[in-house]
Amino acid sequence: MHILLACDKFKGTLTSAQVAAELTAPLTAAGHTVSSVPIADGGDGTVAAALAAGFTARTATVAGPLGHSVEATWAQSGRTAIVELAEASGIALVSPTRDTALNAGTHGTGEVIAAALDADCTRIVLAVGGSSSTDGGAGMLTALGARFLNDSGQQVPTGGLGLLEVARADLTGLDRRLRDTEVVLASDVDNPLLGPHGAAAVYGPQKGASDTEVALLDRALTHLRDRFAEAATTTREAIARTALTPGAGAAGGTGFGALAGLGAEVRPGADYIMELVGFDEAFDSAELVVTGEGRFDRQTLSGKGPGAVIDRGRDAGVPVWVVCGAAELAADEAPGVTGIVELLSLAPAETCMSHPAAVVRQAGERLAELLRG
Repeated sequence: MHILLACDKFKGTLTSAQVAAELTAPLTAAGHTVSSVPIADGGDGTVAAALAAGFTARTATVAGPLGHSVEATWAQSGRTAIVELAEASGIALVSPTRDTALNAGTHGTGEVIAAALDADCTRIVLAVGGSSSTDGGAGMLTALGARFLNDSGQQVPTGGLGLLEVARADLTGLDRRLRDTEVVLASDVDNPLLGPHGAAAVYGPQKGASDTEVALLDRALTHLRDRFAEAATTTREAIARTALTPGAGAAGGTGFGALAGLGAEVRPGADYIMELVGFDEAFDSAELVVTGEGRFDRQTLSGKGPGAVIDRGRDAGVPVWVVCGAAELAADEAPGVTGIVELLSLAPAETCMSHPAAVVRQAGERLAELLRG
């Protein structure tokens, strides 16, 4: 039969393209025709998926989360750019501590956006997963010409803690090219900016923040929202609604910065990235689909890339198999899933991490056996 491989990355081990490559050989050897399309949900790995789908790799040397230089890769196709926040401002670029939670920023992400503008891109897709910071996107906007000034008229320090010093937000210097640029916020989360479900409360702890720092960062983001309300051409009520928008809390509030500062439109990350990489065209000829990621759980079914693939298969009556590192759900607990091949059923966890390609190929061989019946 014709099998479509539509896998996400296996985080920390293989990209989506590498997973597809290892699954292709055993399935082809079993007599199937195999095609592949990479998927992502707007988090880390989105640029890699775009490159595997034919986008061109670009690089920019920019400021990392704590100011050190990093080389960030972004993807371009025509006048569309995919900018992955994790490349410039990601948590993988720091060792999360209390200090990094308070002081990491998104300046480098803004520099990558500027590089895309320099390349004449008029649509910027901002993939915002995997952030190290909780600065409300202030660093990103600063790199694009905004100013966040203290009582003395000086630029405040980078990071969430510095937001408490902002006396005035000045957006008038934002790069004029942004006025003619479509900015899309590709996000797989629906958190608002503030409160118990907001950026600081939900994601601060994984960035090194204790309860004390979480409260401080939430207060800092509230302060930023209020300074935006004073600076914006829209009403205070409009800025308040923006802060409540699902996705405003993405990436430490970078979603809010993109919405309020860049006029971004929020799109579900998985669906939007699938559209960009041509999933629908590949899916039309598929008789069976294989999707997967490192961990298959209930979160997978709620906005993640493989969950979106499963939904498409279920709606079209096309069987979907899942290949994953670890499964917390059985096939009968996941509507639309025909079967699951778990790497941990084939090899110890240590081997899955140290030799992931070999174990994924074993998973492909196991899947081929199951399809023979």
